[in-house]
Amino acid sequence: MANITDVARRAGVSPTTAKRAINNPELLAPATLKRVKRAIAQLAYEPDQRAAALRSGHSKTIGLIVGNIDEPFFASLIRVISRTLRAQGYTLLVADNEYDTRNELEQLKTFQRNRIAGLILRSGYGKPNLKYVQRMKANDTAVVEVDFLMPESPFSHVMLDNTRCMKLGLEYLHSLGHKRIATLGSYHETILPDERTKAFPELMADLGLAVSEAYERIIHPTSAEAYRITHELMNLPEPPTALFATTGNLASGAFQALRERGLELPQDISLLSFDNYPWTHMVAPAIDVIAQPVEDMSIAAAEMIVREIETPDRPAEQVRFPGTLIKRGSCAAPQAMNVIV
Repeated sequence: MANITDVARRAGVSPTTAKRAINNPELLAPATLKRVKRAIAQLAYEPDQRAAALRSGHSKTIGLIVGNIDEPFFASLIRVISRTLRAQGYTLLVADNEYDTRNELEQLKTFQRNRIAGLILRSGYGKPNLKYVQRMKANDTAVVEVDFLMPESPFSHVMLDNTRCMKLGLEYLHSLGHKRIATLGSYHETILPDERTKAFPELMADLGLAVSEAYERIIHPTSAEAYRITHELMNLPEPPTALFATTGNLASGAFQALRERGLELPQDISLLSFDNYPWTHMVAPAIDVIAQPVEDMSIAAAEMIVREIETPDRPAEQVRFPGTLIKRGSCAAPQAMNVIV
């Protein structure tokens, strides 16, 4: 492959001038710049970004770690963040921690070795990698968290207003007459330490409702686990009359289990979910959801990380977005299966 010396020789300039044509083209005379650009095109020269990163201390690359790349929320997040950063001259590297902070730590180390300029992190569950991320920040890597906050995180973040969204969903189910409401997974400080499940018991109490101990399950946030516990919940002597899925991925597992049992929505049970995933409006009845403004959140995270890179000493930013309740027909008053409410 051609190097900068080859470009300089072909253009008839010094290597310093050839480098200046790439990094500071406004400093060159138009005729000189034209010769260097022609040489670059003829030789198919590509700048060595690794060498530039070593000289400057970081690259024009930003790392993004998501929870599960298969989930439509994260697929949309990646697409919009990548598009937004590309328009500002940055390249995006993406990793999937599978909601596991052990996987995440290895990914963080890889990003650090690549001298990324910024990190957008959707941390996994388990022992938090807060100290390592703080060390990256101290080494001039900008950090923004998205969708989930590590405990005691000092970093800028972009989040859904999870507590308000849980309140919105529970008030909706309560207004329909539901008292026996179950989430698909209960709060756990390392296995499922998310804001939605954490807020659930208190919000239920605010409505004068108790959370049945029989409904509490500690699970990993996968559709397979949601499928399993939906069967368990519906086998109980007094099953819930409404299921509240805290992610669209969990809702898909629940929906599959309910269909296998021959239960109809909303006659036999109501199902409410976060995330306006494509499948939720392709089934009959379509699923009632609390939609997240994924594109707005993604743009906000991308713009925030650029600000963090360009102004390292700026105060941390905290941005929360509202959700939107979309009613489609999967929730109604409890009425079947000899339900006692």
